[in-house]
Amino acid sequence: MAVDGFLGKLGMLTTSDHASVVSMNLFVALLCACILIGHLLEENRWINESITALAIGLSTGIVILLTTGGKSSHLLVFSEDLFFIYLLPPIIFNAGFQVKKKQFFRNFMTIMLFGAVGTLISFAIISFGAIHFFQKMDIGPLKIGDFLAIGAIFSATDSVCTLQVLNQDETPLLYSLVFGEGVVNDATSVVLFNAIQSFDLSHFNSSIAWQFIGNFLYLFVTSTMLGVLAGLLSAYMIKKLYFGRHSTDREVALMILMAYLSYMLAELFYLSAILTVFFCGIVMSHYTWHNVTESSRVTTKHAFATLSFVAEIFIFLYVGMDALDIEKWRVVSDSPGKSVGVSSILLGLILVGRAAFVFPLSFLSNLTKNSPSERVTFKQQVTIWWAGLMRGAVSMALAYNRFTRLGHTHLHGNAIMITSTITVVLFSTVVFGLITKPLVRILLPQSKQVTSMTSSEPSSPKSFTVPLLSNAHDPEADKGTQHVHRPTSLRMLLSTPSHTVHHYWRRFDDAFMRPVFGGRGFVPFVPGSPTEQVLQWPSSN
Repeated sequence: MAVDGFLGKLGMLTTSDHASVVSMNLFVALLCACILIGHLLEENRWINESITALAIGLSTGIVILLTTGGKSSHLLVFSEDLFFIYLLPPIIFNAGFQVKKKQFFRNFMTIMLFGAVGTLISFAIISFGAIHFFQKMDIGPLKIGDFLAIGAIFSATDSVCTLQVLNQDETPLLYSLVFGEGVVNDATSVVLFNAIQSFDLSHFNSSIAWQFIGNFLYLFVTSTMLGVLAGLLSAYMIKKLYFGRHSTDREVALMILMAYLSYMLAELFYLSAILTVFFCGIVMSHYTWHNVTESSRVTTKHAFATLSFVAEIFIFLYVGMDALDIEKWRVVSDSPGKSVGVSSILLGLILVGRAAFVFPLSFLSNLTKNSPSERVTFKQQVTIWWAGLMRGAVSMALAYNRFTRLGHTHLHGNAIMITSTITVVLFSTVVFGLITKPLVRILLPQSKQVTSMTSSEPSSPKSFTVPLLSNAHDPEADKGTQHVHRPTSLRMLLSTPSHTVHHYWRRFDDAFMRPVFGGRGFVPFVPGSPTEQVLQWPSSN
């Protein structure tokens, strides 16, 4: 009897494992299909790979629905843990690793205005709009915390989609503003969401408000510092130990693991892991990447980009398939008009909420700029407003966290919020994403010709056109240091970060940071190493 019971359990396990293997085979095949179709549509001005993956995911969901008789629509159930722990880190890290640092930090104050202050404005408008409209619609017993959570969920822009629709080389200013804002925005939205989950909002007062502001500043500073420290530690270890003389594999493995460790440490200490891994990527590209051998540079550049690329495709395929989850749609099937109304109101609030901070904050940012070329024009503001309207997997992950238990819900109000989130994500990604590329071409027709010559950055891992290890003169650096502006007025004071601070940072970096942590021109010299010839070349000039 005991043997029969054991064999029965073994048979159940084998069946379950076989189903998982079948699911993973199908998913990998779908990923391959997304890559192939995306390659064929590379030159298409409308379709990008995120929309392709969503369409394939939806099509697969429909096929599964038909083959199962309407019982299921997905191979895998959407999990916010899978998204935040495995899929998001390589995307955000690679973005920090590949970002043009000069362009990013030159616009740092504007990015912080959009990402932090702008998100709070959008959060307030969406939250109060949800309270005003949804209470009248009687969609379910939602509490004040639910309405504030809705504000945080739909304030989170989709930085992954931004990577797909904007090009860093064609529109460097727009890319740095929209993507930089997206990273800070995601971090702010997650911090807002977690604060709403943890605070007792039934007795809200000024002390809770100040506590929240202090908590946000603490999380921002500590998360950033953790990422910087992780990047500096990896640079110091590789510079001192010089793994490349024995095995370049160890260099690559250490960089990947240190980046992921920074993300998981931030999660462990309840910090903003998105900010941590983003700044870790920036520091690694500035120091660590220049300390490894030539072969490791090429390997890490492509390894990080490939991991990020596959994770992006996986996310959109995952979201597309889960959008047809029949369980949640069945709960709201008795009131389809109400579900459509909620989705329409949310889209309207997103449009208004973003416009409410992009145009006023752009005006404030322009007051700090002396040169007309540095100011954000009205056409660029429209593009920034439009490119940030897309909502994606961050919104879905937060919505599932708030309104479901283990991905399931049978409450009418919660089901409406989940289905509305799915509708908003699909609509904004497909419709807004389709229009973004043509909009950029219409509003900024000469952006590619103008910026392609000025966006090159020798210290970026993307550029292999100049000697990576040389101490060659940097014309772009001189551009910002020849005429150091002094803060004689409010405008000059606010514009200081792009002039005086950059000048003194370069001096501090060359005098103290690079000799300790390495970087371009400060790599370790080991006789017979793969970089020996390159190291000797600049000194002979």
